[in-house]
Parts: sequence; C-alpha cells; structure tokens
Amino acid sequence: MSVKQPLFNSDTLVKEIVLQFPKAADYFKASKIDFCCGGAKPLREAADERGLEADAVIGDLYKLLEQYPVLEEDTVWNGASSEELIAHIVDKHHRYLREELPLIGQNVTKVFRVHGGDSPHLAEVYQLFNQLKDELLEHTANEETQDFPSILAYEQNGNEESLTALRKSLSNLEEEHDAAGDILKQLRSVTGDFTPPEHACTTYRLTYARLEELEGMTFEHVHLENNILFPRYQ
Repeated sequence: MSVKQPLFNSDTLVKEIVLQFPKAADYFKASKIDFCCGGAKPLREAADERGLEADAVIGDLYKLLEQYPVLEEDTVWNGASSEELIAHIVDKHHRYLREELPLIGQNVTKVFRVHGGDSPHLAEVYQLFNQLKDELLEHTANEETQDFPSILAYEQNGNEESLTALRKSLSNLEEEHDAAGDILKQLRSVTGDFTPPEHACTTYRLTYARLEELEGMTFEHVHLENNILFPRYQ
C-alpha cells in the first residue's frame, strides 16, 4: 500500500492541510482551529486567532504525521466521484443528523428543565440547539431533494446555464454552513468548551458530550462539502 508524504507550512491553507493529511482534523478540533467553514485561511492566521504559534503547530502536525503516515486510502474522498462522495455524505452524515438530533434534543430539554433554575445558561443552550437542529434538518433535506440531484444531473448532461444555477445553490449552501458553524461556536462558548460543572449529573455530562460529538461530525460533514465536493463546480 503506497504512502504519501504531505508537505505543508504556515502559509498553507488549513483546509489544504486536512485534504493532504486527514488526521490533522483531529488535531485542529482539539486546538479549536476551524478547518471547514474557516478553512480557507493560512495556518499562520488560524493559529494566531487561537493564540498559538504557527511553527509549534507545524511541529505538532509533523510529529502526528510520523505516528499516522498518510496511506492512499486515507485521502479516498479527494479522488472519489461526486456520486460516491454524495452517497457517503447522505449515508453517514445526513443519517447521523436524522438519528441523533432528536435524541440530543431530548437530553438538552431534560437538562434545561431540571437544572435551568440554577444554571441560567442552559436556556441559551436550549435555544441555540433547537435553532441548529431545525436549520440542519431543513438543510440536509434540501440537499437530498434539490442540490445533490442538481449536481448529479449536471454530471450527466450539464451545460453552462445549469452550471451557473448550480454555483448559486452551492453558494447558498456554504452560507448555511457558515450559519451552523456560528451557532456551534456559540454553543461551545456558552458551555465553557462543553465542560459540565462539577455537580453535573450523568445526563448533564452526556448532553455536553453529545453536543461536542455533534460539533465534530458537523465539521467533518462541512469539510467534505465545502473543501472537496463544491469546489469541483466553482
């Protein structure tokens, strides 16, 4: 099996690093560096925004690369057809949202009702999550019924007119991704990086853990679309 050797530096765009070295996404998530909606900026700038030294981040990434060499299969989605990539997004990420958002919502509601009196910030968590849930479910439904079919139709028999319309719809989708990313940032902020208080019960802790998982899955979801699928038509 072939091994690739990614090359990147502090001027490389964050999203390009993840495309070359997918394991970097885990490092960026832990460092709170946005590699999906905010990935179109040099690593130096992204690190500076988090109060990090770009050279230190590069060193960490290359150490990680030694532990997890990039195999050909690790970047499979970069070279996958749009049809294959869309099927993966729908089967993994859209299904995750349909299955998990209602369950997370039950946790958020229960914690708000039980602990909202002595934890006023939970009212904001409740409001932000339900806004995010509604937007994500509408977004994914529209992708499956309108936008993804438009992509596949263009692949089969596209022309300049259909490409122009497709580019407009993809731009709208990216704006919706940005909006979801903003809500997730607010959720992370109001929960203190998803850190439950010491007195938190099991449901309280589980709720924060599931919200953080939702953030990670959404970042991966948006990365596949913003950084791999959509640029093919822009």
